Amino acid sequence: MVVTRADIVDGLRQLGLDGSSEVIVHSSLSSFGYVEGGAEAVCEALTEVCGTVLMPGGTWDLTGVPAPPGLVRPDNAYWNAADWAEFDEKLSGATSFSSDLPVDRWLGRVPEMFRQTCSPLRTSHPLFAYQAAGPAAERLLGAQRADWPLGPIEALDGDVLLLGVSHTSNTTIHLAEQHLGRSLFYRYAKNADGLWIELPNIPGESHRFDDIEPVLRPATKELRIGQARVRRIPKDAVLGAARQLIQADPAALLCTDNPECRCAAALQQLGPVW
Repeated sequence: MVVTRADIVDGLRQLGLDGSSEVIVHSSLSSFGYVEGGAEAVCEALTEVCGTVLMPGGTWDLTGVPAPPGLVRPDNAYWNAADWAEFDEKLSGATSFSSDLPVDRWLGRVPEMFRQTCSPLRTSHPLFAYQAAGPAAERLLGAQRADWPLGPIEALDGDVLLLGVSHTSNTTIHLAEQHLGRSLFYRYAKNADGLWIELPNIPGESHRFDDIEPVLRPATKELRIGQARVRRIPKDAVLGAARQLIQADPAALLCTDNPECRCAAALQQLGPVW
């Protein structure tokens, strides 16, 4: 099956998206099957139909470093360098963030093509950058701070758009977690030659996030574009569903059978009030 830019445009319009829409996009190019024009066609379709498109633009693989030796935060689920020699080696091998760094490969090919071809604005968070194009781009990206990386999602007045990916890619669920006081981790990055920075409120694991799907089904608009399952869900519906589940069960959307997983640390962060 060959998927064209026109097919993607038509599918997005069938979902009710238009020039007034603000969307955060999580995507898998391969999920569509063969796309004529590749990731660029997906980006062009998104920017043609939607008013403002927000995408992840993180560079963790290049900029991230371990925690320095001896710096241990409670319930942080992260590894420390064994000594300063190892830490200095990791720091030397890392890259300082700059706006022209490629997007992490694990985020998919579409965000990197978006960076290259849509000339979007991009935040400067050393681990968790976002990028956007459209009328609301500056407002969304301006909501991110070093101590609040999910600010662009919080500022979004629109929808989550899942292009062939599951809710395990849906970072809006992390925002709901953090509003409730969990999944607030410290991580470390190189921010200049020889310098490192500690960054708070980095999200945790998401491998149980598909448990939210039954609750979100009434709010979800869905269709197929090629082989891809494409879903549009209002951001506020995602936040509301996650809040409902977590308030009913503090361990909701977490795995609780692996004490080594960050899920266990996220649960412990909630403290005795829960």
